[in-house]
Amino acid sequence: MSSAEPTEAEPTEAGATEQTGPAVREPGRTPRPAAPVPSPLPGLAESARRLADATTTSTALVADALARIEATQPTLNAFRHLRAEAALAEAAEADRRLAAGERLPLLGVPVAVKDDTDVAGLPTHFGCDGERPPAASDSEAVRRLRAAGAVVVGKTNSCELGQWPFTEGTAFGATRNPWNTAHTPGGSSGGSAAAVAAGLVPAALGSDGAGSVRIPAAWTHLVGIKPQRGRISVHPHSDSFQGLTVNGPLARTVADAALLLDAVAGAHPEDFHRPPAVRAADAARRDPGRLRIALAWRPPLTLTGAGPDPEVRRAVTALADTLARLGHHVEEARPRYGLIGLAFVPRATVGIAEFAARHPEPALLDPRTRSALRTGTRLGGRVVRAARAREVRQHRRIGALFDTSGFDVLLTPTTAAPPPRIGRFDDLSAWRTDVAMAAACPYAWPWNVLGWPGVNVPAGFTRSGLPVGAQLLGPSRSEERLIALAAQLEDERRWFEHRPPV
Repeated sequence: MSSAEPTEAEPTEAGATEQTGPAVREPGRTPRPAAPVPSPLPGLAESARRLADATTTSTALVADALARIEATQPTLNAFRHLRAEAALAEAAEADRRLAAGERLPLLGVPVAVKDDTDVAGLPTHFGCDGERPPAASDSEAVRRLRAAGAVVVGKTNSCELGQWPFTEGTAFGATRNPWNTAHTPGGSSGGSAAAVAAGLVPAALGSDGAGSVRIPAAWTHLVGIKPQRGRISVHPHSDSFQGLTVNGPLARTVADAALLLDAVAGAHPEDFHRPPAVRAADAARRDPGRLRIALAWRPPLTLTGAGPDPEVRRAVTALADTLARLGHHVEEARPRYGLIGLAFVPRATVGIAEFAARHPEPALLDPRTRSALRTGTRLGGRVVRAARAREVRQHRRIGALFDTSGFDVLLTPTTAAPPPRIGRFDDLSAWRTDVAMAAACPYAWPWNVLGWPGVNVPAGFTRSGLPVGAQLLGPSRSEERLIALAAQLEDERRWFEHRPPV
């Protein structure tokens, strides 16, 4: 891993919203004097261990998380909603349960979830402006988080309807990268990524419909897991974004990401997709064996001519060299992506249209969202059904890399470029935004079409200190193999020893 020390740009003020009630807080738009920043929180597994050993309390961890969120909100702007009073009350109850001898995987550990996820009592804005009623109940993923004992401290910022690889919008301002606040942490799970990278929470849930976990993980030096479709329920949605979107964890270590995945995995009775269970935490402690790894530089056809930035290529090449030193066979290869974009565009735009149509005040939506709504409306019905019907053939064609060529894992850059500067996509038309996104992030989205798992791992830093990542991609239901390989890389490269200068 590069030992280059990250640099920090001059922070600029980031937006937020006013307090709305005693148990739900939204940090205000008015800048506040800088408060002392508490130390970063320990990781997920370490927090759970300290709680079980009674060397800390849930109340202390949650209070530290809330204080660190408040202290960094004027610069990082990672959160849309805080549950300050409710979270502290739940932490006190967790302390009573711990003292009574109860043990659960995450009992008393503070976590955050993305703004597209229903948390009872909080509105689900999904990055949009305007008023929304509070959710009546938890999503299935949050229900499982609570069942594991976790304390949800708040909801993190997302771009509007999760459609862009940056987390900026009129509703909440700009969420900023802890490694350099002049740059985006990525999107659409940018708030979750910024919160974990800055040590505001030990881990967080995001969602990934075209790379929205893996891209911000790459740009904030985190592990981000996009699981198999159906691994983590998206209920109350039965088939989010026409099957493209899944929920997934962001954490600083493979073990923490695997622990969170185990805690939230499982189906709701109404879910369409029900893959057999995996044991992610066990996989993180397992030797992956000697694997055949295909290294692919060429992205799917995007008509942008995009290839990896030289610094991204340098970092991913170094990671591939590490894999070879660990005994794996690494060979350049070209997956047969075909015209997979013809299947992605209808599914993505119809998914945006389905969510946008539920907004009570469509005039408040970004003009680019309204453009996607119109496109998605035109591509609905037979067009999107035909796009989804192609998935079986796409599985066979791209799956030949594993089934016929005999590779176990595909390695690619997660993004073609380092994290862009805040405002890079301002004032662009819908078409120009799509072209700029495709050029910066051409590698992640095909695995959403396929529904197969992928893991972002930190690949190092640019010479100016910006993080970049690589993704380990596998065939259907291969999470355990990818997690075991990521853990082996982590043992060698020790990326968790690098923290941003927050």
